[in-house]
Amino acid sequence: MVLLHVLFEHAAGYALFAVKEVEEIGMLLPQVEESVLNIGKFNNMVNLSAFFPFKSAQAALENINAISEGVVHADLKLFLETNLPPGGKKKKAVLGVCDAKIGAALQEELGISCQTGGVVAEIIRGVRLHFHSLVKGLTAQAASKAQLGLGHSYSRAKVKFNVNRADNMIIQSIALLDQLDKDINTFSMRVREWYGYHFPELVKIVSENSMYCRVARLIGNRKELSEEKLEALEEVVMDSAKAQAILEASRSSMGMDISPIDLINIESFSSRVISLAEYRQELQEYLRSKMGQVAPNLAALIGEVVGARLISHAGSLTNLAKYPASTVQILGAEKALFRALKTRGNTPKYGLIFHSTFIGRAAAKNKGRISRYLANKCTIASRIDCFSEVPTSVFGDKLRDQVEERLSFYETGEAPRKNLDVMKEAVTEAAQVAAEIKRKLEKKEKKRKKREKRKLEALSTAEEEEEGEVKKAKVAEEETGENGETETPVKKKKKKKKQAEEEEESQGEDKTSSQENGMPEETETPVKKKKKKRKQPEEGEGQKEGEVTTEEEAVEEATLAENGLEDTTPAKKKKKKRKSEVVEAEAEAEAEVEEEPPQVEKKKKKKKNKEAEEVAGE
Repeated sequence: MVLLHVLFEHAAGYALFAVKEVEEIGMLLPQVEESVLNIGKFNNMVNLSAFFPFKSAQAALENINAISEGVVHADLKLFLETNLPPGGKKKKAVLGVCDAKIGAALQEELGISCQTGGVVAEIIRGVRLHFHSLVKGLTAQAASKAQLGLGHSYSRAKVKFNVNRADNMIIQSIALLDQLDKDINTFSMRVREWYGYHFPELVKIVSENSMYCRVARLIGNRKELSEEKLEALEEVVMDSAKAQAILEASRSSMGMDISPIDLINIESFSSRVISLAEYRQELQEYLRSKMGQVAPNLAALIGEVVGARLISHAGSLTNLAKYPASTVQILGAEKALFRALKTRGNTPKYGLIFHSTFIGRAAAKNKGRISRYLANKCTIASRIDCFSEVPTSVFGDKLRDQVEERLSFYETGEAPRKNLDVMKEAVTEAAQVAAEIKRKLEKKEKKRKKREKRKLEALSTAEEEEEGEVKKAKVAEEETGENGETETPVKKKKKKKKQAEEEEESQGEDKTSSQENGMPEETETPVKKKKKKRKQPEEGEGQKEGEVTTEEEAVEEATLAENGLEDTTPAKKKKKKRKSEVVEAEAEAEAEVEEEPPQVEKKKKKKKNKEAEEVAGE
């Protein structure tokens, strides 16, 4: 009897299903295909035995990457070891899997007999259809969300993890370079034809396209060309004889006159062509640097442009490395190859590698030989570039020397070095260069880490300074609050003392004035009340001024109060006594002024009485 368990990998986790009556299901395969669509019938055939949910999205991504590469992940191994029942003598345990690659890996690592196709494929199709209803607590919406999230992360990881390094940029840049060559050629021919109406002799003197566009933009109207522009013409043409010839041809030209508007259009179009030519130079430099990073050996052997064309035609550096030397030799000449096979003619000897300088330098009878040898060395260089960890151009230089030696052997008969000796030298040099590159990378990494540490230290010190400033501000606020609380009762006490002293002084003044005048106190009370009222607002103003004191005066008063209030009190009493004496003197002067009028009246009456008596005696 066979115990069949089916492993299903879902975005939510691993699931293990036990299949009932496997042999009967195998015999009735068409009925199984029909019952898969019905959940009721499918539940009778399949039962969920175990489910292992993924802990996080990262764990799900790691597991799915392992399954796609045909590797058994640790989670899958643990899940099967714990949940898959071992087979006995009577019952044979079989595990059904969807992918044959993962089945072979499981069989090799765990010793489980795996089965793919047939009934297993139909059961897995049904499980995939009804998975959310077979697992408790899993809804269709949650399952679809898990699938969507894992799909996005898996695709993103595949795009980031590019085995072909950055050869996509090389493919795009070489395609753009070829397109720019065609466009610049077409546009420069258009400039030649357009400006040739006005100055037809210039085409024979200046043959290069970009130079012709520069000269046309510089000259403009040929009638305005004079010896003043001769130096500028020499800078553009890089030849004084050509510049002089252009000047002479402009004076005796057979071209038609041109309007200023047409001339402006020609100049703007020629400037566009010049800018395109400059951009082509920049793009070629970019391609050279990129080839030095991605495929340095291939670039050193055959050149950057030809190597980039080979990579572009193959699709990637990995594909080029997989090709045999015979395929690389005729890469780019597929039409000629199939035409030769069809017509039973001679097959082509070279394809894209014909643009290399080696084939051009070889004699006609040796072109096929050198192309075969060069293709062989190109495959070696591309494989080294594709699978080496640290890219170096040592092997490419050595292979180039070998091709040079082979060329000289064909011409002179001088025997080249053996391939084994050359490769030994290349391996030793490459090891030294790789060690040096690693050392430089380690230095850069250390410098980067030091910079990060310095930045972190600077940030921590800045944060500490800010915290210290905040603490100082808080302490200062607390101190100012305490000083304000201590100052207020001192001020109140001082105000109370001043008010009591002023009341005593006013009472003393009232008594003295009443005694000197010899009049009852009731008659002078209204005058004294007025004086008091006048003094009170003055005192109020003084109090207000005293209240609006600065913080420094408050601090000084507090320090004086703390140092000793007893020492300051006698000085204050003396000042107050002096003030009271001054006030009493003023009051006496006022009383004398008030007493003078009745004395004057008595004297007048005495004079009048004396005069009346003298008149009566006469």
